[in-house]
Amino acid sequence: MLVRRLLALYVGLWLYGTSMAVMIRAGLGLDPWDVFHQGVAAHVPLSFGAVTAVVGIAVLLAWIPLRQRPGLGTVSNVVVIAVAVDAGLRLLPTTETLWVRITAMVVAVVLNAVATVLYIGAGMGPGPRDGLMTGLVARTGRPVWAVRTAIEVSVLATGWLLGGSVGVGTLVYAFGIGPLIGLMIPYLDGWLPGFDAVPEVSADDGLHLGAVAAPDHV
Repeated sequence: MLVRRLLALYVGLWLYGTSMAVMIRAGLGLDPWDVFHQGVAAHVPLSFGAVTAVVGIAVLLAWIPLRQRPGLGTVSNVVVIAVAVDAGLRLLPTTETLWVRITAMVVAVVLNAVATVLYIGAGMGPGPRDGLMTGLVARTGRPVWAVRTAIEVSVLATGWLLGGSVGVGTLVYAFGIGPLIGLMIPYLDGWLPGFDAVPEVSADDGLHLGAVAAPDHV
């Protein structure tokens, strides 16, 4: 069981970072947090992956007053996704062909859904950004949707002002990732039996496996 969960954790995280790289190469808009990461990366001498790691660490520091406890998945999230997205960006070519970019965008969202379910299924701790959300919910008493929306709108607006990419891909991700995860859960539960005991909140998508809510992503 432990080996299976570790496999799900690290494969899921690597696929998550890869899906981010594919979405960036598609160039049709990113999810809110990646809009922020891209905006910051445009102004500092760091790679996209390094920026995601630095932001993740900064968010983890915010856990301290919120009394959140990281797990193996939390720390692994910061490291593995950063390495995976930079590796993907080095390997994936850019293209101006519209149909290729649209295909890449769709593939990225589907791949992200698969990665999210694997990472959730591992049940080894929330990602830094979701831990921030759950911590704020616990401390403020506000509903999850309100806290999540406030965070996502804030990072999206800030990232856009910094030059991050907002477009049709942002909307496709926002409205597509939740239903896709809902479709993936039964399939992956069947492929990896025993992944039914999972935390309520995902790595970085704030999704309940029992009743998948509309997400942001990460």
